[in-house]
Amino acid sequence: MSALFTPIRVGGLELANRIVIAPMCQYSAEEGCMTDWHVIHLGQLALSGAGLLTIEATAVSPEGRISYADVGLWDDATEAAMGRVLERVRRWSAMPVAVQLAHAGRKASTERPWLGGGQIAPDKPGGWQNVAPSGLAFAPGDVPPAALDRDGLRRVRDAFAAAARRAGRLGIEAVQIHAAHGYLLHQFLSPLSNHRDDEYGGSLENRLRFPLEVFEAVRAAFPPERPVSVRVSGTDWVEGGWDIGQTVEFAHALEARGCAALHVSSGGLDPAQRIPMGPGYQVPLARAVKQATGLPVVAVGLITGYDQAEAIVGTGDADMIALARTILFDPRWPWHAAAHLGARIKAAPQYLRAQPQRYRDLFDPGR
Repeated sequence: MSALFTPIRVGGLELANRIVIAPMCQYSAEEGCMTDWHVIHLGQLALSGAGLLTIEATAVSPEGRISYADVGLWDDATEAAMGRVLERVRRWSAMPVAVQLAHAGRKASTERPWLGGGQIAPDKPGGWQNVAPSGLAFAPGDVPPAALDRDGLRRVRDAFAAAARRAGRLGIEAVQIHAAHGYLLHQFLSPLSNHRDDEYGGSLENRLRFPLEVFEAVRAAFPPERPVSVRVSGTDWVEGGWDIGQTVEFAHALEARGCAALHVSSGGLDPAQRIPMGPGYQVPLARAVKQATGLPVVAVGLITGYDQAEAIVGTGDADMIALARTILFDPRWPWHAAAHLGARIKAAPQYLRAQPQRYRDLFDPGR
């Protein structure tokens, strides 16, 4: 029996296997609204046989977008657009869908990656004034963010809750809160980006305060039987920054508040980061969180091999693995992994005749 293809329960959600499709920004929305591109992109991934499909970082407010082309969930128009995409995808796939709710903070107001990806100044087309815990720019030459005051904190917190309610109305099965990769909630966590002198800055307890308030607001707004998870950067990869010890403390606090799972990534907060890239380079971070808590943990980052993924789950380093660029390159990766590991995978009936003769028991008919 393959560990990777063993079912798992996350909160009230049953997943058929341990393969999660990670959120991947497409920079293809219009005024926050999903487009036909998202039908194509999410539709193909929903036929991959993975256990869970996660919608890309979805901004809870217009100024929370990474770029002007990001998906949002902040008003009736963005909710309706996401609903139209989900209706089309769900017609042909029963794969559970999660959404990652996000606010980019000081990393907002940028160009699309394939057009350079740099910051767009507030007075330029496609740009706006971004916000952060403190008035510290992400990179040299960037326009500094405006430090959030108490009213700003309340607006952000309420925006996360409102987006969670919209996700609940859309029937989305799970929410993931984005507190990684240098975006707003990560900016509150790290002492490199949070220089506040009020109750939201300074000590670890204070730096955890706002992300935990956001979690509590989302948890209260989303249907109680559906899971809310959090994505974190296990380390900034910068001396004196956020690290795995602080991540474990954050995990304990989230677990006490009803967090259903933790997705452990790394980096993204500071251009000075020095990341030791290599296959599975973030797995030790996931292992540390799993060993310290009772939370289901997702490992991610340069997981490309079938035996590699099986070993991560089988040895207990993590409960699930997440795929991003790997599954863009090979949208049938779960099929191929199942064939390699002697497991079975659900496939759309339209594709059943694709089953190779040497893998007679590979496919379960499904949607």
